[in-house]
Amino acid sequence: MKYSDLIAACQADWQEYTQHSFVQQLASGTLPHECFLHYLKQDFLFLKQYARAYALAIYKARNLEDMRRALPSVSALLETEINHHVTYCGQWGVMESDLENEPEDFGTVAYTRYVLDAGMTGDLVELYAALAPCSIGYAVIGKALLESPDTQLEGNLYRSWIELYGGEEFQSGVAEGAEHFNQLLEEVELNSQRGQNLIHVFKTATRMEVAFWQQGLDANK
Repeated sequence: MKYSDLIAACQADWQEYTQHSFVQQLASGTLPHECFLHYLKQDFLFLKQYARAYALAIYKARNLEDMRRALPSVSALLETEINHHVTYCGQWGVMESDLENEPEDFGTVAYTRYVLDAGMTGDLVELYAALAPCSIGYAVIGKALLESPDTQLEGNLYRSWIELYGGEEFQSGVAEGAEHFNQLLEEVELNSQRGQNLIHVFKTATRMEVAFWQQGLDANK
């Protein structure tokens, strides 16, 4: 079994996630500013919990190699991705202290606690199945947007976001993590009860990613 099997098993949800209207409006630069800022604030809160989940992967790992493989993701989240959000929000006068005090939307709470619960109640593979839609999905989206001739980079307020997730540093980090995930999945049979459970976890997290984009769009209503 590979992570591509998980994507194939929830193709409709995956397509809705990676090609969501929020993503398309980011590419064209037409996304309302208030939608993006609301998303960015909630994503800051999400990434804090996401970093905790990757730290949980170190705890859940049964050998030193798996512990080491989780550490770069924790560092990247705390030192690069979250800092990007803080810097971005600072352009609009929103400081890190403001982000820390931002109330969590229901969708943010539901998604982050689901990932953490999957990790707490399951093993390392189940935790990664819950984490994978975010990391792999953002890499897929970032690469697609950066390479698409339809993406408007010049004068796009969201160019920094596109270049972060489409950039080499993020892409290579996700590729390493995906390779590790595939190694963990090698002994899992797709049609086994364990395989079907991993599909359920992955699909649920993917659906929550769709809801997270929609949560950002709904801020304009």
